[in-house]
Amino acid sequence: MNEVQIVSLISLMGFLILNILGFRSFNVGWRRTLYMAGAWAGIFAIVILFIDLVR
Repeated sequence: MNEVQIVSLISLMGFLILNILGFRSFNVGWRRTLYMAGAWAGIFAIVILFIDLVR
């Protein structure tokens, strides 16, 4: 992993945290919040892996 990918990964984790806080502000339960956070993490991981494989 190079520096650009590390910065990208850190920013994506920040966006994930913002999404979790957004779900919590609408009083979504913990189980649903964790499920959606996992879905976002999976989406980000797939995109990062796809970009890495294309290079």
